[in-house]
Amino acid sequence: MEFLSEEILHYSETHTSEEPSYLKELSRETWQKVVMPRMLSGHLQGRLLSMISRMLCPEFILEIGTYTGYSALCLAEGLKEGGKLVSIDINDELSWIHQKYISASPFQSAIEYVYGNAIDIIPSIERIPDLVFIDADKENYLNYYEMLIPRMKSGAFILIDNVLWSGKVLNTDPSSDLETIAIQALNKRVQADARVENLLLPVRDGIMILRII
Repeated sequence: MEFLSEEILHYSETHTSEEPSYLKELSRETWQKVVMPRMLSGHLQGRLLSMISRMLCPEFILEIGTYTGYSALCLAEGLKEGGKLVSIDINDELSWIHQKYISASPFQSAIEYVYGNAIDIIPSIERIPDLVFIDADKENYLNYYEMLIPRMKSGAFILIDNVLWSGKVLNTDPSSDLETIAIQALNKRVQADARVENLLLPVRDGIMILRII
């Protein structure tokens, strides 16, 4: 997943603003107790999410894919006063950890967790998001993208995680695994889509930044 050497990554992190103490604890407990802890956004990516959110000052953020709640807490740092973040996840098996750490943060009243299939839930959300973060099942990335773009206003942003997929996006074998094929299809669609401006940023496992035109 990481494309930089450990030394460069460490240097980058030591020259990046520190994460809040509750995020450090969340990261530590995720690595200790949760399966596949590398799915956590982590310090560097988390500060990037926070910085983007702070620049945009969104009133409503939609997150698809909660995991242990680290990215939601980072994104919430940039919400306008009275703003809201809704995070959707297919199941609630990790609700114990993200509910624990949202309670330890300043954003308890700003973040709402919704459990279920995002394909079914997205159409029921009446508010129009100013910022979306997608970090969920890769096979549905393109579906989420096509559902969201028509609902969003010009100037809104979408962030999509894992778009380099540990470098497997370079695989030209047509029998590649379904997740690799799905991410390749998403990246191709975004690049050809006249409705957006896009930047594929090679941070961690790749983040696609999109602005709706």
